Amino acid sequence: MTAARLTCAGLTGGHGTATAFRDVDLAVDAGSVLALLGPNGAGKTTLLLTLAGLLPRQAGAVTLDGAPLPGGRPTAANRAGLVLVPDNRCLFTTLTVEENIRVAARRGGPKPQAMLEIFPDLEKRWSLPAGALSGGEQQMLALARALVQQPRVLLVDELSMGLAPLVVEALFATVRRIAGEHGCAVVLVEQHIGLALGAADSAAVLRGGAVVLHGPADDLSAEPERFERAYFGTAGSTAGSAPTSTPREDG
Repeated sequence: MTAARLTCAGLTGGHGTATAFRDVDLAVDAGSVLALLGPNGAGKTTLLLTLAGLLPRQAGAVTLDGAPLPGGRPTAANRAGLVLVPDNRCLFTTLTVEENIRVAARRGGPKPQAMLEIFPDLEKRWSLPAGALSGGEQQMLALARALVQQPRVLLVDELSMGLAPLVVEALFATVRRIAGEHGCAVVLVEQHIGLALGAADSAAVLRGGAVVLHGPADDLSAEPERFERAYFGTAGSTAGSAPTSTPREDG
């Protein structure tokens, strides 16, 4: 049986001695998308940062294609193929679009111009500084910078933050395409529940730092009352309709 691209078992972490999430067991296959959902402060972003090695683990194990991955070592995680797209995008705003992609590219990997096949809207901005781009274009650039690193696992935090609905829908479609065509696993933290479930193969709901619901995304979409009980801890006001969205979270 082929191992999942990324697994975490009993994963516990946080900031310093404060625990933000605990005993998380998850797996995501190559070519698939896992949506991490939950209310404010549930620990979703902290979990992503821990997977990326930017925060140390307090307990638990992470494997990549079946091989153990050390914790608290961001350079090692990145070299192994875990690439993070943070919620603030972390672009070099004074460098051009091309330069932003070029500095992220790896030797022997795809050329920066190859990213234009996936993000054609960046072609007309190619020589402009990243700071001159719209929010949607900056998010495209952040994804292009990640993709040029040939990720085995793409960790995306708040893809839709501050963007217009039409732009958000296009970006979700692009993430779905990246997973399918490039064979990487995607772990997506997102505030727009409906769009996240529509793009994902599976989803997990974190509340109070614990996974309280996990399963195929289609199943979670089809059971809104069950989803809302997990998400809010009680039946929400929109019971009987498909899950939609919640305010953004910082944790």
